[in-house]
Amino acid sequence: MNEPSSQQAQDQVPRQAPEPAWRQALAGSQMLLVAFGALVLMPLITGLDPNVALFTAGLGTLIFHIVTGGQIPIFLASSFAFIAPIMAANARFGLEETLGGLFAAGALYVILSGAVKLRGTGFINRLLPPVVIGPVIMVIGLSLAPVAVHMASGRAGDGSVQLVPYATAITIAMISLGVTIAVAIWARGLFRMIPIMFGVAVGYILSALMGIVDTSVVAAAPWFAVPSFVAPAFSWSAILFMLPVAIAPAIEHIGDVLAIGSVTRRNYIKSPGLHRTLLGDGLATSTAALLGGPPNTTYSEVTGAVMLTRNFNPRIMLWAAGIGIVLAFVGKFGAALQSIPVPVMGGILCLLFGSIAVVGLNTLIRHKVDLSERRNLVIAGVTLVFGIGGMAVGQIEGIALAGLVAILLNLVLPGNRVAWGDASLEESF
Repeated sequence: MNEPSSQQAQDQVPRQAPEPAWRQALAGSQMLLVAFGALVLMPLITGLDPNVALFTAGLGTLIFHIVTGGQIPIFLASSFAFIAPIMAANARFGLEETLGGLFAAGALYVILSGAVKLRGTGFINRLLPPVVIGPVIMVIGLSLAPVAVHMASGRAGDGSVQLVPYATAITIAMISLGVTIAVAIWARGLFRMIPIMFGVAVGYILSALMGIVDTSVVAAAPWFAVPSFVAPAFSWSAILFMLPVAIAPAIEHIGDVLAIGSVTRRNYIKSPGLHRTLLGDGLATSTAALLGGPPNTTYSEVTGAVMLTRNFNPRIMLWAAGIGIVLAFVGKFGAALQSIPVPVMGGILCLLFGSIAVVGLNTLIRHKVDLSERRNLVIAGVTLVFGIGGMAVGQIEGIALAGLVAILLNLVLPGNRVAWGDASLEESF
């Protein structure tokens, strides 16, 4: 008997019966809960408004589903890959120009979408192979290590001010970190999807008992408040600084789309098409920047929740988006988020930033990049030193410069090039 084709196999995936609206809303709340910890942590670290982040994540998810025809059960939220560039750009150019750079990063996604539509995914293999993306992702994580240590020690992210006494801060930070690790490793079911939530909750309670939580801000905040939207300003310096940073999240996006496709047993690279998913991400990111929110990308945490709950209905993500938008207008909610003490976030970031670096290392390992080969050694070595050391050339520095240097070295150096896969990009994740 003949084996069924891949398309037939996809067609044989059981269709779920229509769910009542209340069950979809409940499932949407659950998906938002899974994404919530990392979603709000990003703006809290970078100084953006968490209520704006909630609003733009919901709006970005709606835009993505419109562009992709509502075919993919995916939620959009802020990517940790942008944390270091946003912090650096904010200190150097100010918030408005940083948002202008993020708008340009979204526009780059739109350009990549058009290139994929015209030329397919082959050029990504050549332009952004593992030896380029792996070290860049490692730079993103490792360059953030001092920020995590400063915050865990009770200092501001740049280490300039001691906000909480060291002994108190390190106790809270290590307990928050320990709880997050314990839940991530030993919890079961849905709880395993939300280790950050547990770490923040325990750290917050401990901080309150130690008297370092300022609840007066929460008490003074109104129940209903319009999020503090901020309009971007545009400068070539900030744009050129931010554009190269979008490279790593672009590859991360492809991996997320393929991952959710493997869970639902559907090839989203072909339908609705990678060009449409990239376009959705790009428009969502640029829209968020217009309102003062962080970049929006496909969210891998939600992929795990979809796998666990078997909720394949994309409408569930629309409910999650709607609930996020509603929460964005609850003033006391945002004030409570902003009252989370620095050591709580610092302890959790010790794990999160290290995890980013390990993702880059795993990229090199999975795709068997031979670092004893001089070509690969040069690309990885120079990229790591430029990025972590904060090398600057004109207006481009740090992670942005590291990304550009990695691409240029890969294009000009002779030798064997390791692509994402021998057959195709679609089969390599």
